[in-house]
Amino acid sequence: MTDHDERGTTMTGVDPGRLDDQQLMKELETIHRTRHDTLLYGSNDALRAHNERMAQLEGEYLRRNPRRTVAAGRTREGARDRSGTGAAPTTPSA
Repeated sequence: MTDHDERGTTMTGVDPGRLDDQQLMKELETIHRTRHDTLLYGSNDALRAHNERMAQLEGEYLRRNPRRTVAAGRTREGARDRSGTGAAPTTPSA
């Protein structure tokens, strides 16, 4: 029998809340690995399903890891520092 969510649309895969941490990471790795091909070559339905599943899995990961480590280089400020486009301090004109 196929699982359904509250909206009545077919859900693919196991409910992310029922996966243990290792299974969740494996599912995330798989969906990220297949993302590019789905975007380029998948049907609109396949892309929609991929988007929904990715959101479910990523949402569950974030729910479980609200205090995850964020690398400084992965922030806006860190990206500006890498590219050298950080705003220079301004001095008031006289």
